[in-house]
Amino acid sequence: MPTVSVIVPNYNHARYLRQRIESVLGQTYQDFEVILLDDCSTDDSRSVLSEYAKDPRVRIEFNEKNSGSTFKQWNKGVRLASGEYVWIAESDDYADAHLLERLVPLLDAEPTAVLAYCRSWRILADGQISGFLDSYYADLHPQRWTADFWADGREECQNYLIQRNTIPNASAVLFRKEVYVRVDGADESLVLCGDWKLWAAMALTGRIAYLGEPLNYYRFHDMSVRAESQRLGVGPAEYVEVIRWIFQRVTPSDTVRRNVCKEVFSLLTPTADVLGQNEPEAALRFIEGLLQLCSSGCVERSVLASAWLTAAGIHYRQGRPGKAMVLAGRAVLVRPIIAGRPVKRACTRLAAALKGYLGATRT
Repeated sequence: MPTVSVIVPNYNHARYLRQRIESVLGQTYQDFEVILLDDCSTDDSRSVLSEYAKDPRVRIEFNEKNSGSTFKQWNKGVRLASGEYVWIAESDDYADAHLLERLVPLLDAEPTAVLAYCRSWRILADGQISGFLDSYYADLHPQRWTADFWADGREECQNYLIQRNTIPNASAVLFRKEVYVRVDGADESLVLCGDWKLWAAMALTGRIAYLGEPLNYYRFHDMSVRAESQRLGVGPAEYVEVIRWIFQRVTPSDTVRRNVCKEVFSLLTPTADVLGQNEPEAALRFIEGLLQLCSSGCVERSVLASAWLTAAGIHYRQGRPGKAMVLAGRAVLVRPIIAGRPVKRACTRLAAALKGYLGATRT
């Protein structure tokens, strides 16, 4: 039985597949099996994958119907895996030849470690390196992801994973299959943030190890799940959902809580604009989740009022004027009444804002 099961889930990444698979088969650590999964691709992926059918380390599984979910493929791959450790090597990324050689000993050395991951380069569709992937969350701690560290998983969740997905690419992660199964695997209802929720769930059960050596190459391109989700406005809605899930399991500091609330409310207008036009009910769920997350006084009440007004406008467009007025009333109630400002003046101001917003939705 191999120590590592390498799962390569693919959908329409024929142009990147050979580089991906060769970077797996060429690892200096060789105690592994490779499970190639194709989710009914419409490009030349099947023929590319079939080139590796004779390699004794390789097993190929073709779906006859598209599953519609990256995370269904992850769960399928893990069910097929026979190794103690699993590496989900995404089909459009590739790896340094020493990735497994450097990550496997970390899990071997610490039985309480649930996962180990390394630093990643961010590359463009043509393979050009555009910097380190951790640059997008360096504001949380400028130096943390530049060097090796061990961390208690629960502390990692309440300090960092509750704010951002600081394990942003599965191709950089080696994890214990037993822990993945114990936390019920990836949430198949999520399109984009299933990995984030999974890493948090696993981290809550043990320790994590980080290798500051960049051994993974994460590719960002227009055909990626992340890019498509951003176009559809799915990302922010799932972002709030996962943060709420973590909030239910850890107690962050007041500073972290304020930072989270500030960041999620910055998503209100762009997300409501995108989802409100195409997926109004999803937009309302997003706003509801946002309000529940930030109902503890960590944001200005005027911002809360704006959220209620946005929800009111969506309900009005959907033909629910009564519900719209109820939410507008909530906006009036949470609006701060500054000393010296008459209540009538505050209410008139909010009513005018609502009238203008609802009027705009009619046109």
